[in-house]
This record gives sequence, C-alpha cells and structure tokens, in this order.
Amino acid sequence: MGPLEPKVNDLIIAAICFAVVFFTFARFLVPRITKVLEARQDAIEGTIERSEAVYAQARQIQAEYQAELSEARHEAARIRQTAAEEGTLLIQQVRTEGQRQRDELVASATAQLEADRIVAAAALREDVFKLAKDLAERILGEPIVDERRAREITDDFFAELDADAPTKA
Repeated sequence: MGPLEPKVNDLIIAAICFAVVFFTFARFLVPRITKVLEARQDAIEGTIERSEAVYAQARQIQAEYQAELSEARHEAARIRQTAAEEGTLLIQQVRTEGQRQRDELVASATAQLEADRIVAAAALREDVFKLAKDLAERILGEPIVDERRAREITDDFFAELDADAPTKA
C-alpha cells in the first residue's frame, strides 16, 4: 500500500479531521474574516467618498482663489493706470509751473538788463561827456566855462549816434 492507496482507517480519520477543521473554519473563522473584509471594504469606500468630497472642495477653493487672483490683477492694473494718469497730470502741472516761473525769470531778467543798460548808457554818456570836455580843454588850452553849450553839443552827438544805430543794425 502506497501513498496512492491509503488505508480506510486513515481515510476516515483524515475525513473526520478535515470535517472538524472545515466546520471550525466555516463556523468561526470565515464569518470573522468576512466581517473584517466588509469593514475594510466600507473603510475603503468611505475613504474614497471622503477623498472625492475633499477633492471637490479643493477644486471649489481653487476656483475661488483664481477668481480672487483675477480680481486682484484687475485692481492692480486699475491702480497702475490711475497712478500713471496722476503722474502724467502731475508732470504736466510741474512743467506748466516751471514754464511760468521761467517766463517770469526771463521777463524779470529782461527788465533788469534793460534798466542796467539804461543806467550804463547814462553813466557812459556822462563819462564820455567828461572825457570829451577834458580833451577839448586840453586842445583849446583853456577851461570850458559854458557847461550848458558843451552839454548841447554832446547831446547832439549822441542823438546822431542813436539815429545811425538802427540803420547799421
């Protein structure tokens, strides 16, 4: 008798042992294993449902964030545009004020130059009169006593110079 031809007693003992083990497994272990597997399945499905809910919530938060970011960009562009307009207006105002001040300075300087020219011309004429009088006294060898006549001659000379000046210019 070999392993392929077992004894009947061995077969009966093996069948009884198999039935005891099968009954134990079927009665005690399989329901527990089934319960654990069902609990795991519920936990996995619950986790999937929760993760889908969290994913949907994350998508909603991302959409809100994108909307707020877009709004902030528009607000920043509006602020930049307003600042550029205000800057242009300020530059224009400063430029206008600078032009006005420059015109005032030029007018003031022109008036001052004209006044200085008149004073210088009067002083120069007086100096020329004195030099001409001194030269005439040296040439004549005697002092000129008729001051009024000497002034008339000098004024006539300057009047001729003034009349010739515009034609030469």
